[in-house]
Amino acid sequence: MNQKVPKNVETIIFDLGGVLFDIDYSLTQKAFIDLGATGFHKQYSQQVQNGIFDQFEKGNITPNHFRKEVLKWLPATITEEQVDNAWNALLIGFPPEKVELVKHLKNRYKIFLLSNTNDIHLSAVLDMMEAQYNNGIMNELFEKTYYSCQMGMRKPDEEIFTHVVKEHNLNPSSTLFVDDLAKNIEGAAKVGLQTLHCTPAVSLATYFSIS
Repeated sequence: MNQKVPKNVETIIFDLGGVLFDIDYSLTQKAFIDLGATGFHKQYSQQVQNGIFDQFEKGNITPNHFRKEVLKWLPATITEEQVDNAWNALLIGFPPEKVELVKHLKNRYKIFLLSNTNDIHLSAVLDMMEAQYNNGIMNELFEKTYYSCQMGMRKPDEEIFTHVVKEHNLNPSSTLFVDDLAKNIEGAAKVGLQTLHCTPAVSLATYFSIS
């Protein structure tokens, strides 16, 4: 049986990648392998990340530092631009039907975004969104957007959820957090948020009883 949104929910905090914005980690893995990286899938996947990726998501290192570290795994002929292109290969897009879903939900709920991301991905995502929709699309969709690389913290750590809750004086028991990763769902539950663990097999609209 598919999980449904509890009736008492007043606020929804959405994850971005894998929930609203379509991504495919295998595309970045393949892109780096094509550039000559060995064992890249062991360093980076949806479930496992080498420490350098976590630090990048927390904004603790700059894009240039990140690129230099990644270049150590690649042939000497590879450029920083090639690194960026491979790194961004996983980004597919924010489907129009999900944009419409969020707009529909805004009529009933306060909607926030909380994403683990990094400066390179974030810049590319925002460019893609603005090119497909308009310059203010993210502000249209969300009360406020939170990105780990701008906060110095990341999911599933409790502090990031607590930060959002306190900043907006949210009631955790009437706030729903939606994510595709079980560890992030567990982190949110620890601070008292209601949770919805969505899966690729189920249309996001289905959870909200929207056909």
